[in-house]
Amino acid sequence: MKAVVYERPFSVTVKDVDDPQIQHPNDVLVRVTSTAICGSDLHMYEGRTAAEPGIVFGHENLGVIEEVGSGVTSLSEGDRVVMPFNVACGFCKNCLAGETGFCLTVNPGFAGGAYGYVAMGPYKGGQAERMRVPFADFNCLKLPQGEEFETDFVLLADIFPTGYHGCELAQVTPGETVAVYGAGPVGLMAAYSALLRGAAKVFSVDRVPERLAKAEEIGAIPIDFTQGDPAEQIKEQMNGEGTDKGVDAVGYQAQAHDASHEEPAIVLNELVETVRATGRLGVPGLYVPSDPGGPDEHAKHGQLLVSIGRMFEKGQKVGTGQCNVKRYNRQLRDMIIAGRAKPSFVVSHELPLDQAPQAYEKFDKRIEGYTKVVLHPGHALAA
Repeated sequence: MKAVVYERPFSVTVKDVDDPQIQHPNDVLVRVTSTAICGSDLHMYEGRTAAEPGIVFGHENLGVIEEVGSGVTSLSEGDRVVMPFNVACGFCKNCLAGETGFCLTVNPGFAGGAYGYVAMGPYKGGQAERMRVPFADFNCLKLPQGEEFETDFVLLADIFPTGYHGCELAQVTPGETVAVYGAGPVGLMAAYSALLRGAAKVFSVDRVPERLAKAEEIGAIPIDFTQGDPAEQIKEQMNGEGTDKGVDAVGYQAQAHDASHEEPAIVLNELVETVRATGRLGVPGLYVPSDPGGPDEHAKHGQLLVSIGRMFEKGQKVGTGQCNVKRYNRQLRDMIIAGRAKPSFVVSHELPLDQAPQAYEKFDKRIEGYTKVVLHPGHALAA
């Protein structure tokens, strides 16, 4: 089958790889109809992780079941399903507690597994024509048959729940004010989720005009951090007071105000200044214990200079960690079906699988309006 394979930094190719096989009675094989490129994929693409050549990318996957293992009880051939990026067993201590992003079974020695991602287990990604799904009864979310809501539903694999998770970590409630740093796909989903949760005012901080325009379209207030300290810009619109809550949807590759270099802790420190005393921060943005491209030796080991003294002084609370997708995906699916949510507004391009190399390059450079790319294996769609 065809799949997107990592070759070296800033280079992926579409090539033939072995077809997936049923390896356990609880497996299913899925024919992938939609698979999205994630900002997290760019960390590997840029050589900022320990990813080695040959890894098949893709952790945001939707498709139709083609083969069912003998132990699977709730799924059948022909079912349309979307898979959380988290690979989870459903029965370990963390899964039973709803912390499926930190499964203790699927990736021995590490809390958490994922498709097509470095250090997250042996599970090949879904930027391919087909994929294997383990513990399928637990990991597959059934969808209505057909092709309706395709680009909405594929976002249930990661970015829509992750954006919502950022608001959950920050405990956003109706009537509150929220600052979301980052207007990439996850940041836009966080701002959108804050509005869905009833926030009175949501600020969206970024520097890319297309992203800020998308944020404004959904009702958020755009803040261009190259035009001055974003915390001060927000406070000016808040009569000097900070926001109730804040979300970091950027992570460790954050940019300095002039966008000339990386400052890995700048978003965390800006949030400390942006959020009022006793407010809460949600941090779904990715931070890693090892960054080969870090700007200094501490950053290369995941050690950042965060203003903990200022945070303590303000009595702020922080929630961190990757999203437990299964905690949210069923309800968010039903909101899409009911017409209450349409996350596909963030999708800028739908492309066939063979255009993945060009899509990665343009998405990485934030050019030509590339905000979110969905690949459709087996389809020859126009750019």
